[in-house]
Amino acid sequence: MRSYPRNSPEAGARILALVLISDGHVCRSEFETLKQLDGVRHLGLDPQELPGIVQTVCEDLLMEGFDGRSILSRVGDGLMASLMAEVDDLHLRAQVLRLAASVAHADKHLSEGETAMVQTISRIWRTSPAKADATQAELNRPALALAG
Repeated sequence: MRSYPRNSPEAGARILALVLISDGHVCRSEFETLKQLDGVRHLGLDPQELPGIVQTVCEDLLMEGFDGRSILSRVGDGLMASLMAEVDDLHLRAQVLRLAASVAHADKHLSEGETAMVQTISRIWRTSPAKADATQAELNRPALALAG
């Protein structure tokens, strides 16, 4: 997979893109939720950039031999950890996790793929107790308080 600069908007958006495609398709309601929350701008991107990042993630997965089964079974913990390591800023992590949870629930159906992806992201980012506590505190804030 391509790499992005550490804590860049693109690195955060790629993680969000993985959640968007984790159930095998991207729903209109997921993009509408992001638009309603102004989520992409909170990551530091222009909303028109997200579809390109989603496409890039899909292309990278295809280059890795992705065959349509679970993204996590194909990508694996090592690559996921590497992708997650590109975002170590606690505020950006909290933003990404909040947005990921919002888009996963956008279609009123939480798939196994979405659940697994959000749980994996959370698990990988909880590498030290101090970071986990700070991230959890951010996650406990109301979902619409993204501008913080």
